[in-house]
Amino acid sequence: MDKKTISRDGTSLAYESTGQGPTVILVSGAMSTGGTVAPLAVPLADRFRVVPYDRRGRGESGDTQPYAVEREVEDLAALIEAVGGEAALCGISSGGALALEAAASGLPVRQVAVYEVPFADFLEDGATRYAEYTAHLSEALTHGRRGDAVELFLRLTGMAEQMIQGARQSPMWRGMETIAPSLAYDDAVMGDGLVPRDRLASITVPVLSVAGGASPAWMRAAARAVAEAVPEGVYRSLEGQTHMVEPEVLGPVLAEFFRG
Repeated sequence: MDKKTISRDGTSLAYESTGQGPTVILVSGAMSTGGTVAPLAVPLADRFRVVPYDRRGRGESGDTQPYAVEREVEDLAALIEAVGGEAALCGISSGGALALEAAASGLPVRQVAVYEVPFADFLEDGATRYAEYTAHLSEALTHGRRGDAVELFLRLTGMAEQMIQGARQSPMWRGMETIAPSLAYDDAVMGDGLVPRDRLASITVPVLSVAGGASPAWMRAAARAVAEAVPEGVYRSLEGQTHMVEPEVLGPVLAEFFRG
């Protein structure tokens, strides 16, 4: 990340900018940085100015306590101001929940696209599972057990125990533990884990909610529910795609939507 701006509370935010045209800001999800979503810039940069950034508490951005979702909305406000005063937002996974909240908060956002925000309305015992995850995550982070926090998140995503233990032995684990405190931020952004229908109904700009055709049925249903809750919402399913969507598949769909 070669550029910096400052949020309202003094937190330094690192971002990059590539391409020319209307601005699209990429908002990453849990355990991710701006670099994670940066590959989406490739299929978009010929028509848009694409801005991936490190959310607070991760990558090259700073952090300021205490955390509140409102601070992350202010981060996006500062970033939008730094890149010209208006932007479209593209949020991946829980980053989509943040993008939707930014739009509902009245930021100068012209469009929002989200990919598989993991609202648990259609997951068996989803609300209970989210509540238990929140409680256990808070306990682990309060006591400095970052590795346990990462394990909790990986289990929430459905990763098998054998794979989790294998990940613990991998070179990437240290980096995952470094970013683990930000899991609490994504947990807060997701609220109670259910589609915030009343909040989404207040969004006045077009919203595209996308899911992978090979993703679990509950995740596709959640994506559809987001589109149905927004007055100008549209749902799309990408054949053969999962939560780890391929940029070259998602990119053209985003470009079509952002062109209006």
